[in-house]
Formats: sequence, C-alpha cells, structure tokens
Amino acid sequence: MQELSRLPGIGEKSATRLAFHLVRGNRQQIQDLAQALLDVTDKIRLCSSCMTLTEADPCALCTDPRRDAETICVVASPSDLIAIDRGGHFRGRYHVLHGLLSPLEGIGPDDLRIAELIRRLAGTAEVPPVKEVIIATSPSVDGEATAMYIARTLKPLGVKVSRIATGLPVGGELEYSDQATIARALAGRATM
Repeated sequence: MQELSRLPGIGEKSATRLAFHLVRGNRQQIQDLAQALLDVTDKIRLCSSCMTLTEADPCALCTDPRRDAETICVVASPSDLIAIDRGGHFRGRYHVLHGLLSPLEGIGPDDLRIAELIRRLAGTAEVPPVKEVIIATSPSVDGEATAMYIARTLKPLGVKVSRIATGLPVGGELEYSDQATIARALAGRATM
C-alpha cells in the first residue's frame, strides 16, 4: 500500500483497494504486471526527434510519411500529445517539452526540451524545414508563460508561431479535454 500510494493520483484509499486486488489476483496476473513495469524501464526511451516516450527511435509519429513534417505541435507532456492525436484533427508532427516553465518550482528553459525544438527547426536534406510551430500548452499560468517564452525565442528564426485557440478552460489541462474542444482549439489557433 505504501509503494502504490507513492504513485501520482493514488491516495491511501485507492492504494488500499489496489493492494487488496493484487493480493486476491492470480499469480500470473501479478507476474504480468511486474514484467510490464520492468519492461517500461528497460524499453521505453525518448524519441531523438520529438522527445516523446517510445520503444523505437525515432518513434512511429516521426517516421509516418503521411504526417506533415513542416508543422510541429509543441505540447508539455506525452499525455497531452496523446490527447491531441487521439482526435485525428492534427496531422503534423509533435514536440514534447516534458514540463512547463515554473519559476516558483525552479523550472526554467534549460529544464525543458526547448533546445531540441530549436535544433529541429533548421531541417535536413531528408526533412523539410518547419514552416509553423503550434504551441499547445494548457491555458494555465505556467502554460501561458511557456507559450510566450517559446514564441519570443522562435520569432527571430522566421518560423510562423501560433497558439491553440482558447476553447479549453483557463486553468484546465489538455489531458482531460474532450476531442471536440481540442479540435476547435486547433482549428481556431492564432498567430502569436
């Protein structure tokens, strides 16, 4: 129960329920869960291009030839990427920051994957240069600060920078938004 309660979103009551479920479960089910947890640490790594979590490098999204390589959607976390991609409204590529700027928590630009994003913007012989970066961070204080910082950093590079439209509640999280709201936010994005 103590170990389960250390997981995010799992309180004492949930940890107790999970622990009793595992105790009552069959041995094979518990072994499968344990193996899956071990596999995560052995097999999952960051995509060298978009920084999402993946088993294959580069990830399936970065190697999909049907995706628009000239448009990158910047998100704070892999779960935000999944939330946007689930709807199928965005057909470009992604870049995961792995957090948001938060001076109060001591998280600055060097703690995020912003440098990797800047390196991607030049393009290579195999990948055309990026024409637009869509910033899709949550409309929270930290999300807005991150969006403004990235916009100011990328503007001199000559790339179009846009922000998803407000259709998402202020202070809300992309991960918990419905697909219609995410689609509206992407369709109504505005240049920053």
